[in-house]
Amino acid sequence: LTFPLLSVTLLVSFGSSMLYGYNLAVVNSPAVHIKAFYNATWSQRYGHGLAPGSLTLLYSLTVSIFALGGLVGSLLVGVLVERYGRNGTLSRSALFVILAGGFMGFSRELGSPEMVIIGRSITGLHSGRCCLGSGALHSPFLTARSPTAHLQGAEADFILPAATGSVGVIFICLGIFFAQVLGLPELLGEDRFWPLFLSVVVIPASLQLLLLHCFPESPRYLLIEKNDVCGATKALRRFLGTRDVQDVIEEMKEEQRSLSSVEMVSVWQLLWDRSVRWQTLSVVVVNAGMQLSGIDAIWFYTNTIFENAGIPVSQIPYATVGTGTIEVVAGLIGCFTIEKLGRRPLIITGFCAMGICLAGITVSLLLQTTLPWMRYVSVACVVGIIAGFCMGPAGIPFLMTAELFTQSHRPAAYIVGGALNWLCNFTIGFIFPFLQMSSGAFCYLIFCGICLLVALYVYLIIPETKNK
Repeated sequence: LTFPLLSVTLLVSFGSSMLYGYNLAVVNSPAVHIKAFYNATWSQRYGHGLAPGSLTLLYSLTVSIFALGGLVGSLLVGVLVERYGRNGTLSRSALFVILAGGFMGFSRELGSPEMVIIGRSITGLHSGRCCLGSGALHSPFLTARSPTAHLQGAEADFILPAATGSVGVIFICLGIFFAQVLGLPELLGEDRFWPLFLSVVVIPASLQLLLLHCFPESPRYLLIEKNDVCGATKALRRFLGTRDVQDVIEEMKEEQRSLSSVEMVSVWQLLWDRSVRWQTLSVVVVNAGMQLSGIDAIWFYTNTIFENAGIPVSQIPYATVGTGTIEVVAGLIGCFTIEKLGRRPLIITGFCAMGICLAGITVSLLLQTTLPWMRYVSVACVVGIIAGFCMGPAGIPFLMTAELFTQSHRPAAYIVGGALNWLCNFTIGFIFPFLQMSSGAFCYLIFCGICLLVALYVYLIIPETKNK
C-alpha cells in the first residue's frame, strides 16, 4: 500500500465507519441521564412527568431513529455519488454530522428532547450514506472483491485481498470502544456531560471535512462516471506512487465498456428473477439475521443488560469497556483470518457462538438468585456474543452479497441487503426494552433461535465464495 492510498482509506474509515460504531454505543452509557432530562422537560411543559411506559417509548425512539435515518441515507447514496462523487458525498455528509452534533449538544440548554431525536436521525442519515450504503462508500479505494472482480464489474479502484475490506469493521469496533471509554464516570459519563458526549461526533467529521480535500477524487469515478481520463490518470499517479498507470487506465476503460453493455436490474426485477432466487433469499437471510441476532440490543443496552444481570452499578462502565476491548481484538482476528479460513467457516462459527452465548445469558439470569456467581457468566456470555459477531457476521454478509451476484444484479442486491439491515436495526432498537420487560430472561432465546437457524441455513445452502 502506498502512503496516499493508505491515508485516504484510514481517513474515510475514521470519519464514517468509526462514527457509525460510536453512534451505536453512545446512547448506552447516558441512558439514565437522557431519560431524566426527558422527564424533567415534560414536567416543565405539562406540569407532570412521563409515565414509565411513555418514557421507555420516547427513549426507544431516540435510540432506534438512528436506523431510520440510516435507511434513508443508504437509499440515497447511489444518486449522491453519481452527482457529487465520493469525496463530494463524504464532505456533504460530514457537514450533516456537524449539524447533528449542534442539535444534540445544545438540546439540554434549549430544553428540547426533539433536538436529540433529530440529531440522532441525522447521524443515521450520515452512516447510511457513508458506511452501510449500497456503494460501500466507507471504503471507496479498497475492496473485498476476489482477484477476478474486474471481470464482474468492480465497484472500487484497486483490487486487494478480502482482509483489507475488513478495515471498516475494525473501525466500527474502535468507534464502539471509544464510546464506551468516553462514557466512563471519570470522563463524560456524568449527568452534566451527556450533551457533549453525544456531540463528540463533530470532531472526526470536521477532521474528515478538512483533510479530504488533500486527496484526489476516486479514479474510477473520474474515468467511468465523468469520462475524465486526465483527472483519473493524475489521481492514480498520486495513489499508486508511480507515473506508469496506463495498464490500470486500460483496465478501467475496459470496465467502462463492459458496464455500458450491462443492463442493471431493478430491485423489483431482482425479487422476481427466478434465476437468482437462492442468491436473493441468501442475502435476505444473512443480512436480516445479522441484525436480528441481538447484537444491536447488546450495543444499545449493554448497561441495562448488566444491571439486570446483577452487576454492581459502579462496576458496569468498566465491564462495558472490557467488552469493547474484546470486540476490537475479535475484529482484528476476523480481519487476518478471513482469507485463510474462508467465508462459510467464520460466519457459521460466529452465529453458532452467538446462539450458545445468548442461551447462556438466559440460564445465568434465571439462576443468579440462587448462584450469585452466575452474574459473571452473563458478562462472559455478552463478551462471547460480541466476539462471535465481530469475527464473522459483522462484515461477511456485505462481502458475500457482492460475490453471489454478477454486476447486473449487484446494485439491487446491495439495496435489498442494506434496507433489511437498517429496518432490522430499527426494529431491535425500538422493541428490545419492551421485549425485556414482557419476557424477562427468556427474550434472549428469540435471538438464540435466529442465530442458530441462520447458521443452519448457511451450512446447508450457501457455498464458499472465496476466490470464486
